[in-house]
Amino acid sequence: MHLEFRHLRTIRAIHQAGGVGKAAQLLNITQSALSHQLKGLEDQCGVELFVRRTKPLKLSAAGMKLLRAAEDVLPRIEALDEEFRALRAGKSGRLHIAIECHACFEWLFPVLERFRPAWPDVDIDIRPGLAFDALPALRREEVDLVISADQEDMQEILFTTLFDYEPRLVAAANHPMASRTHVEASDFRDEVLITYPVDRARLDVFSGLLTPAKVEPRAIRQVELTAVILLLVASGRGVAVLPDWVLREVRSSSDYITRPLGPDGMTKRLYAVTRAEDSVLPYMAHFLRLARTEPVKLQKGA
Repeated sequence: MHLEFRHLRTIRAIHQAGGVGKAAQLLNITQSALSHQLKGLEDQCGVELFVRRTKPLKLSAAGMKLLRAAEDVLPRIEALDEEFRALRAGKSGRLHIAIECHACFEWLFPVLERFRPAWPDVDIDIRPGLAFDALPALRREEVDLVISADQEDMQEILFTTLFDYEPRLVAAANHPMASRTHVEASDFRDEVLITYPVDRARLDVFSGLLTPAKVEPRAIRQVELTAVILLLVASGRGVAVLPDWVLREVRSSSDYITRPLGPDGMTKRLYAVTRAEDSVLPYMAHFLRLARTEPVKLQKGA
């Protein structure tokens, strides 16, 4: 037996309408075409699907089995069709984000708070990109967007500039560095440096300052949470280097000082990395707009 979706729709329509004439109107076809289709379906099944001596037309036992199949299958097909229409219109989709920047959670959550009400049908997930190789995962379509500070030349992969930021030293207010206008790599030799628990190559203080100068801190203490890092810094347990959007909360606090790295400071850039064809999706474009503007508000302390 070869069943098509139109056969299931026919059975459902005749059951709902109680007759071939009204069912034909529901299906927007002629009554003769519907009758012909019904006869062909019964020939395939080898049994009558309706008891024709009743008004309204009633399903036979075999017809009821086919109706149950229609009521099971057709809603799924219709829901899938609606999903594809939404996808074509750019109203729904998937946004799985990998983050190669541990502190980015500080600005990403406010971005998502603004994004989510506008795109309720977009499936959002966040994966710490530090735990796996994010860019190959992007190529394999395991994730849809990577937040990274490293730009590479990759075919069919688009690097969109989000914003520039400044990594700054943060130390306790009574720390000896408080008398300095800026800090140098050599100032870290006798310090306990508190960092996020990631490879040092991904930390701005190492990649941009300490490693080029071949300077090693006295000790390194790894801490998962930004709030705990700041608590340890305030109590004099060490110093840290954090992005300016993280330090917005300590600028007005008498417990801390912040200083630039080097006489001219350090500037780093964050990118949103996507597959080129995905960058034009309406929800992706909206996310990128928010990711370019919301973090700047945090940098300014707004």
